[in-house]
Amino acid sequence: MRAVVTRVTRASVRVAGDVVGEIDEPGLLVLLGVTHSDGPEEVTRTARKLHEIRALPNEESCATTGAPLLVISQFTLYGATRKGRRPSWTEAAPPEKAEPLVNAVVAELRSRGARVSTGVFGAEMAVESVNDGPFTLLLEV
Repeated sequence: MRAVVTRVTRASVRVAGDVVGEIDEPGLLVLLGVTHSDGPEEVTRTARKLHEIRALPNEESCATTGAPLLVISQFTLYGATRKGRRPSWTEAAPPEKAEPLVNAVVAELRSRGARVSTGVFGAEMAVESVNDGPFTLLLEV
């Protein structure tokens, strides 16, 4: 799994003009991608890392502060751009594999006590965020 993790003061995601997920206080915006080899072990490691990563001010985490996360599926994180001008999506898991794994990461985060909002898997989404820092990390497990 691959995630782009951004510290934000607020963030939201809209589908067809309607807000479907939002955090209106400091927390983390997580764009989450899944590849073919990902499974239950990556789900557990990713959720733990997202919850405990010290990306908040004063080296705090969502686990220590209770800060919320907005998790949005993002298959384009596995776009290959080394050759040519057109990205290749062959490294991204197909939707029937990726969706349950994204949902499992969200469920695992919630089981750890995290407050999580989400986008809508496979939908055209408009994401708005106010970056804090800016502070952005690439997380891979």
